Amino acid sequence: MKHLGAAIINEGNINRRIRGITFCARSLPNMLEHFRAGSLLVVSADRPDVIVAAALAASNGVEIGGMLLTGGYKIDAQINKLCQHVFESTQLPIFRIEGNTWQTALSLQSFNLEVPVDDKERIENIKSYMSEQFNAEFINSLVAGSTRLRRLSPPAFRFQLTELARAAKKRIVLPEGDEPRTIKAAALCAERGIAECVLLADPASVQRVAEAQGVELGKGITIINPADVRENYVDRLVELRKAKGMTETAAREQLEDTVVLGTMMLEANEVDGLVSGAVHTTANTIRPPMQSLKPHRAVQLSLLSSLCYYRIKY
Repeated sequence: MKHLGAAIINEGNINRRIRGITFCARSLPNMLEHFRAGSLLVVSADRPDVIVAAALAASNGVEIGGMLLTGGYKIDAQINKLCQHVFESTQLPIFRIEGNTWQTALSLQSFNLEVPVDDKERIENIKSYMSEQFNAEFINSLVAGSTRLRRLSPPAFRFQLTELARAAKKRIVLPEGDEPRTIKAAALCAERGIAECVLLADPASVQRVAEAQGVELGKGITIINPADVRENYVDRLVELRKAKGMTETAAREQLEDTVVLGTMMLEANEVDGLVSGAVHTTANTIRPPMQSLKPHRAVQLSLLSSLCYYRIKY
């Protein structure tokens, strides 16, 4: 907003990505479809209906890019009191500009499209795109005869890991299937062919969150409703934990936890790995596999990683 000379009303997450601009000049019912993730809402500050609607959308998980108030007006004190908690808790960036909506539209048209030096996300995206255009075999051939110790830069290391993951073509279960960051990560993995992701959550909830976040769930993502498959693992969990007195009733209760359910899918070789931790603690993520996945007798589990856990197949 430096380009516009806008004042910050609520800083929030000021680094949110803007994917589109909506000028809120029509009646509210005709604008609601534009209240999407990444949308910058340009609205006169004397439109309390739009401001309250934006707060309601944000409270429902729609990650609006920001709100730009025009005309130099201040938000009505009562409206501000009503919405302030939502603005702060959802980190919705709000700015105010002195010019009217028409002047603001002209200023936005002349917006500088160059990538700022502090926009790390766009810089990383550009680097990632450019790296995919190079011929890796040709570049490797240039240093094939060198005896010097090769060192990998962080981007090169990430690229190498990504290529290994693509080649492995693994199926990964994500127990926190309706968590916004998890859904974004799954979409990114599917788009780049890194892994096939299985989201454990109610499909309707996943779709609702995805739409609110502006994420498209396409090929490479499977959504499984835990309620539909939970019963499949009751007998096996009882068998694995019978020495600890596990009963069918207790097994059903434990399988309500999607990490436990995902662990049983891993135990049944239906998936190749499990990633959790966006909502669950490290302990809640590690405990189920330690209890239910029987490690090979030659494997000594002396160290646990808070990043991930592995099941070694022989």
